Amino acid sequence: MPPKVQQKSKEAKALAAASGGKGKKKKWAKSKVREKAQNLVLFNKETYDRLIAEVPKMKCITTSNLIERLKINGALARKAIPILEEKGLIKCVIKSGSQRIYTRSVTAAEDED
Repeated sequence: MPPKVQQKSKEAKALAAASGGKGKKKKWAKSKVREKAQNLVLFNKETYDRLIAEVPKMKCITTSNLIERLKINGALARKAIPILEEKGLIKCVIKSGSQRIYTRSVTAAEDED
């Protein structure tokens, strides 16, 4: 049988409980805040020229691709795609709900090569 340990009095226990033991309050882990992109809301001359020059050369053209490449707003990217389609620079591959996928328009001369 182990030796008896002398127990603390009620006053000593209350004093020990009140004096410490809590320490610092736990702080929740701070999540990394992603910076908000400052994308263009309207086309300026150089961005519009890049749209006309670069986009018809891309194999897969989607709204998100335009947002990433040209740093434009989503609404602006959605409006730009029909403009390119009207000009015959791109053609639609899939039109499903809100997601539309386009590709470059291939002419007959390029198709033979």
